[in-house]
Amino acid sequence: MNTTIRLHPDDNVDIALADLPTGAHALNITLIEPVKRGHKIANQPIAKGELVRRYGQIIGGATQDIPAGAHVHVQNLAMSDHSHDYAYASEARPLPAATEERTFQGYRRSDGKAGTRNYLGVLTSVNCSGSVARFIAEEAEKTDWFKALKNVDGIVPIAHSSGCGMAGDNEGYHTLFRTLQGYARNPNFGGILLVGLGCEVMQIPDLVGKARMRDDGNFRHMTIQQTGGTRRTVERGVEALREMAQLAEAATREPIPVSELVIGMQCGGSDGYSGITANPALGIASDLLVQHGGTTILSETSEIYGAEHLLTRRAVTPEVGEKLIERIRWWEDYTARNKGEMNNNPSPGNKRGGLSTILEKSLGAVAKGGSAPLEDVYLFAEPITRKGFVFMDSPGYDPCSVTGQVASGANLIVFTTGRGSVSGYKPVPCIKVATNSEMYNHMSEDMDINTGDIIDSGVTLEAKGREMFELFIRVASGEITKSEGLGFGGAEFVPWQIGAVM
Repeated sequence: MNTTIRLHPDDNVDIALADLPTGAHALNITLIEPVKRGHKIANQPIAKGELVRRYGQIIGGATQDIPAGAHVHVQNLAMSDHSHDYAYASEARPLPAATEERTFQGYRRSDGKAGTRNYLGVLTSVNCSGSVARFIAEEAEKTDWFKALKNVDGIVPIAHSSGCGMAGDNEGYHTLFRTLQGYARNPNFGGILLVGLGCEVMQIPDLVGKARMRDDGNFRHMTIQQTGGTRRTVERGVEALREMAQLAEAATREPIPVSELVIGMQCGGSDGYSGITANPALGIASDLLVQHGGTTILSETSEIYGAEHLLTRRAVTPEVGEKLIERIRWWEDYTARNKGEMNNNPSPGNKRGGLSTILEKSLGAVAKGGSAPLEDVYLFAEPITRKGFVFMDSPGYDPCSVTGQVASGANLIVFTTGRGSVSGYKPVPCIKVATNSEMYNHMSEDMDINTGDIIDSGVTLEAKGREMFELFIRVASGEITKSEGLGFGGAEFVPWQIGAVM
C-alpha cells in the first residue's frame, strides 16, 4: 500500500496515509521529521510566502521556509490571499437522467411530500415551555394508547434556547420563525403539538396565523398560561397527542420515487481523509440521487469559504452564483462585527486530524456536492422549492446546520466524520459515514458505513458512492441507523440564534 498520496499534479504537498517516522521514503521524498496519518508533507522546498496547494487549489501560504520532507501544518502554514475568478455559471453541466426508476417505502403526506419516518412532535415556541413539552411526551409514552400504536415511530419533544429576549422583527426573529414553521411542516412528522408559555416574543398566534402550519390539519397548539399551568397543560397535551395519533397511525409506507428524497449533507469532526474518501464518495452518491430527480442540500457557509468559486462556476445562472457570494460577504461582515474570523474554523480536533486552514477544510467539504449544477441558494430554514443540488446558508456548527436543513424540508441526513461525531436529528434519520477505517473500527457502534476502504483496500469512489446511494434507499424505507438505535435526536434541535439576547 502506498504510504502517501498526491491529490493533484500541481500540489506541493502530499498526504500521509499512515503514521510515518523520520527517514521514511515516499514518492521520492525522504521525511526529515515524523508525520501523522492524514497530515501534509512538503514534496519540494517551499519558500516563505509561497502558496501551498492541495487538490490543485490554494490552502494557504508558508510562514517560513519549508524544506522537502517536512511536516506542513499550523506551525508553518497560515491563511493567505485566495481571491478567485467566480466565473458564474461557466461550468454548469446537467447530469444525464437515470435510466432506471427507483423507489423507497415512505409516507405520502397530504401536501404531496414524502416522509421517511412517522413521528408526532411537541414543538415549543420558547425555551420557557421546553420542560413542559418533555413532560407531555413522557406522560404520553406511558399510556396504553401510545403503546398500542404500530405505525408511529415515537413522540419528539423539541425544546430550544430562544423565543424571547429578542427583537420582534429582525433577522434573528425571522430565522427562528422559519425554523419553527419548517419543523411543523417536515414530512417526517405525522402531527404537531405546538406549546408556548404565553408571554414570549415568538407568539403562538403569529406562528399559527400567518400561514397554515400543516396541510393535513393534524396540528394543535396551546399556551401554559392560558391553559392553567403545568399540570393542566400536560393533561391537555397528552389528550391532544392521543387525538393526533389516530390520524398519524393511519399512515402506512408505500412505494415512492426516490425523486422525493431530500438529503441534507453534513461533515463534522473532519480530518485529513475527509476530502479524499467520505466527502467525494458522498458527492458521487449526491449526483446519483440528482440523476434520479432527488434533492441534496449542501450547507455550512463558513466551511465552503475559500472554495465558493467551485460552486459559483456550477451555478445554473449567474444570479444563483451571485446569491452564494452575497451570503459569503454577509458571513465576512457577521464574523468581523462579532470579533471573529472565518479562519476560526477548523476546530482543534480538525487540526489534530491534519487540517490546517479553513481553505483546506472547505475544499474537502465542497466535495460532498459532487458535480451536479447548483440549482439555487436558500436562507437558513427557507423551504427548498427546487429539485437537484442546492445550497442552504448555515453556520458550520453541525447541530445548528442540520436543524436548518430539516426545517428546509430534508427527510434524510448524511453526515461524514473523521474524528467520530455522534449525534442524531429526530424526526430525520442520520447516516454516519466514517472517513477512515481506524475510527470506524474504534467507534463501529456509531458509524453506519466505512469509506476508509477506499485507501485500505482500493475500493473505488464510484463503488462507495453507489453503496451510499443504496443505503439511502434502505434507511428511507425504514432501516434503523446507528444513531437512531442509540436514541439520539432529543437534544440536537439548535436554531441559529442571530442578534442580541436582551
